[in-house]
Amino acid sequence: MALPIIARIGASVLGKDKKKKQTKVNVSVEIGSNAKQVEKRLRKAGKDINKAVKRALSITAQEGINIIERRTAQSVGFKGGKFTKYSPKYARFRRFKGRTNKPNLEFSGKMLGAMTSKADRKKATIFFTRAVEAKKAAGNNKLRPFFGFNRKEEKKLGDIFFRNIK
Repeated sequence: MALPIIARIGASVLGKDKKKKQTKVNVSVEIGSNAKQVEKRLRKAGKDINKAVKRALSITAQEGINIIERRTAQSVGFKGGKFTKYSPKYARFRRFKGRTNKPNLEFSGKMLGAMTSKADRKKATIFFTRAVEAKKAAGNNKLRPFFGFNRKEEKKLGDIFFRNIK
């Protein structure tokens, strides 16, 4: 079996599914590879290719979550630049509840805490485990784009994938 040429880490905002009334949020990163070299290296090591790719994608997706969480905590979007400030009314509400006015998309921690990933031998997907949190993320992502990766982060994820393909 040949190694897939492109490994994917799922993650773009898809919006609402009108039939299911469900919000889907995904991000997509494509990691190109030299499949023949990777396959040769794995066969030489006597490893099962599918297991190695799944493991590498799983580790890469988890690092993708870490990147999104770290960047969001700094109030920076994946497109670069700071998040827009909270509205005066919402900022007052946050102060009243003892929260910071720094727009880090974290009030209770539930939305970012609901981010998880799954992987198979062809792709890894980063998603939200609860529909309520996915809906919040989709709304936040419109005004403050946080759920995605810039080129530098994609390169870092690619390096992580290839470093972990053992």
